[in-house]
Amino acid sequence: MKNCTVYKTMNIVGKRWTIPILLELYKGEKREKHFNELKRKVVGITPKILSVRLVELQTEGLVEKYVGSSVLPERSNYFLTESGEDFVKVIQEIKKWGTKWKFENSECDRSLCRYCDI
Repeated sequence: MKNCTVYKTMNIVGKRWTIPILLELYKGEKREKHFNELKRKVVGITPKILSVRLVELQTEGLVEKYVGSSVLPERSNYFLTESGEDFVKVIQEIKKWGTKWKFENSECDRSLCRYCDI
């Protein structure tokens, strides 16, 4: 199965915390989010794991890092690449499957993930 696209894709996005990180980067009006903001939003993630996942997502081309030098100390900001934005569509399809087959949540079913505060 080493050449299976599904297996290869799951090796990238199937790790714990990856999808919540991508979803938090997608949410809201701001395109960029800094490390501490992500740490606050992804409840339960450790700083080390967040850092590791962000590096992995950068390596895979789903996330980019921008170091802002206008404020000291410099802050690392992260944002979704075109590939990352496209993957959010997959996350939204997972949500649709969940609300159809597993979880009754009419509020979630009607809301847009970008503006969800849950």
